[in-house]
Amino acid sequence: MTTPEPTTPLAPVPRTMDDLGLPETVVIDLILRRILFDGRTLLSRLSESLGLTGQLIDGVIRHLREDKKYVDFESMIGRDWLVALTALGKKLANDSVERMSYAGIAPVSLADYRRVVSAQMRRPVVSRATVRNAFDDLVVNDRLIDEVGPAMMGEGAIFLYGPPGTGKSSVAERLTRLLGDTILIPRAIEVDGAFILVYDPTVHHAVDPQPEDVDRRWVVCKRPSIVVGGELTRAQLDLVYDQQSGLHLAPLQLKANNGILVIDDFGRQQMSPSELLNRWIVPLDRSIDYLTLSWGVRFDVPFDTRVVFSTNLDPATLGDEAFFRRLPNKVYVGSIDNEQFDWILAVCARKHRLELDADCAHHLRVSSPRQSACTKGSSSVSIAASSIESRRCTSPSSPNPILNPSMTKHSTESSSCTTPVLTPR
Repeated sequence: MTTPEPTTPLAPVPRTMDDLGLPETVVIDLILRRILFDGRTLLSRLSESLGLTGQLIDGVIRHLREDKKYVDFESMIGRDWLVALTALGKKLANDSVERMSYAGIAPVSLADYRRVVSAQMRRPVVSRATVRNAFDDLVVNDRLIDEVGPAMMGEGAIFLYGPPGTGKSSVAERLTRLLGDTILIPRAIEVDGAFILVYDPTVHHAVDPQPEDVDRRWVVCKRPSIVVGGELTRAQLDLVYDQQSGLHLAPLQLKANNGILVIDDFGRQQMSPSELLNRWIVPLDRSIDYLTLSWGVRFDVPFDTRVVFSTNLDPATLGDEAFFRRLPNKVYVGSIDNEQFDWILAVCARKHRLELDADCAHHLRVSSPRQSACTKGSSSVSIAASSIESRRCTSPSSPNPILNPSMTKHSTESSSCTTPVLTPR
């Protein structure tokens, strides 16, 4: 597993305009919009709203007051100035709002984004022990462990395939644990005057508290692991322009940069498997992705997203030999054996405070439909436990009932298989 690297040197707190790396006009417009929305504001509040130091804000505001005549100091409250827009400042602020209404934390420059993402690129050095540790809450066999490790260390996409319900999604979601460390994710990126929103609290997991010595325009997060399924569309892989706010929304792979993007139910998307895979050929080969703003400006960003395709479809229906040569890391996720079945049953029984009769596991194995896609290990015990719990209400003297074949007979006849083969411990 990789050793966490210090994040502070990658994003030190900016003290001057030069440190921001942004065009002066972009910073001025952002400040004017913020003051316009607030009506009037304290310098300290402005600093907090934009994620910039008081020293930097103070310098810019004095420039806007003395040289540009965009703002005025209305009064001093304690040691803090209350500022408001002049008539000229209001006009410029309203013009700016027509183009973009965003007035939150300042963006980072494209150059800084490229630098930070490149510095955070990782190829994990893994062993059987580290892989086993990453899957310590799942029941997995040694064959799977031995295939997942080299797949993560290799180049290119990873292809997980096997029958439904065998835990491919669970495996894919845990691969990010092998990367181990935290990274910096920008709240927004500035490109040609456009703001691209990247940080998304619904998919990014920020550490708490955030380090005080890191530029607030960046968020220290766990490496992302984003999962999408059959609902994925081509539009989600490109920049989306929001006309109401004037903002661009980052595509999924940009949000997943320095992490993992899982394409679940591969082959069930609206686009064909070939079209979806073709979208990743250049990024996977060159570690660069190309994006286009709504007005046609095209630019490149580092691509450090590990793409994982997961499917329960027959691989032969997804593409030909040439198609699968583009997927160098193939991992088959199959069903469990009897030993694993017994282990899962024992874990579930302990969870429900049950003791297992010696013949119970055998009875469940031979009497339950043993579809390759599922196991009765959890569902049968859960149903039997429910009936036993009702008996406890009338027979409290038996705190740990023994689960035997007669108690599970009804559950094996009436229950349906609902538990994945790779059952959480």
